[in-house]
Amino acid sequence: MDNSSSSSGVGVLDKTMSVLDALESGPASLAQLVQITGLARPTAHRLAVALERHRMVTRDSQGRFILGPRLGELSISTGEDRLLAVATPVLTRLRDLTGESAQLYRRQGDVRVCVAASERTSGLRDTVPVGSELPMNAGSAAQILLAWEDGERIRRHLRGARFTSATLSQVRRRRWAQSVAEREQGVASVSAPITGPGGRVIAAVSISGPIERLGRSPGRLHAQAVTSAAEKINEALHTNETHTQ
Repeated sequence: MDNSSSSSGVGVLDKTMSVLDALESGPASLAQLVQITGLARPTAHRLAVALERHRMVTRDSQGRFILGPRLGELSISTGEDRLLAVATPVLTRLRDLTGESAQLYRRQGDVRVCVAASERTSGLRDTVPVGSELPMNAGSAAQILLAWEDGERIRRHLRGARFTSATLSQVRRRRWAQSVAEREQGVASVSAPITGPGGRVIAAVSISGPIERLGRSPGRLHAQAVTSAAEKINEALHTNETHTQ
């Protein structure tokens, strides 16, 4: 593998990047990493394991190395301004259509953060200030942000969670989630996924409000509106990506 054109002169960094570059095309065993990168086997193993510790690399069900979730999180951070610009007017329309407060969440480590919101202006409402950090073990947005994660992370967050693996399977199948009094007593919510490059879930769009208005099956009332809002955001994001390529 000829890296001369992209050499930085910092050997360990160039070798590390060669491992990440090799995984860009898909999963690779250690032997395949050695073959693709031209690195010595101990060096390739040491770098891959170090990258795994920093979540830049992880493993699939067959033990092969694949690109890790930290890369997606960094990508989200760089694209957050565009995400917010696209999502903000959609949240306002979603609030007006459903009559409930609308939020946009993205994952940050072991919590989810409200990065945008459009609040109901009067009456009973669920207010989530922008910047609020909420747990990943309760609520429909948490279900969305966790459902497409790797198996180990799902298992870790299911310990003590208010939902089950069967719930997440259902979320993946129908591509929306609902919760009733999971995060907070008296509050119900409905959420749908926002996807980034490669189809990775990067955020969740939600509406939330009192159970007395949304009922015990809030998805029946608002799943269509929330998934439609998510589709609008996804379409705008992916259109922008195409225009900038």
